[in-house]
Amino acid sequence: MNQMLAGITAIDQELSKRFIDLDPSGYFVVFVDVNEKLICAKYYTNFIDEQGLACDPETGKPIPCDGSVSRLPTRLFSGRTAKEICVQIFEQTTCPVTQFDHASYLGREFQRAEAAMLMGQEYVQD
Repeated sequence: MNQMLAGITAIDQELSKRFIDLDPSGYFVVFVDVNEKLICAKYYTNFIDEQGLACDPETGKPIPCDGSVSRLPTRLFSGRTAKEICVQIFEQTTCPVTQFDHASYLGREFQRAEAAMLMGQEYVQD
């Protein structure tokens, strides 16, 4: 069983290295609120420049990945389960996600966040 888990982990790590186009409508920062037992996602708008970089719609400048720029989210979503937060984002609102690979990625991240929360482990977004 451990060998199977190692193989699955290796596949996942390798696939995480692939290039994907950024969603031109925005991005999510996913986290777990341990005290409230909620999966949360802050949604931020952006636009993609000619070089393929996500840029702040207010300043026009590229958004650094290191978190050095503080921005206010456009929306905050939360749910007790991965399914609940997905229903909120994809079914109960005007969905801010414009690409299928982005939607698929979010579903996987919400599942990972839920599993970490249920097992009392730390969740870090991929």
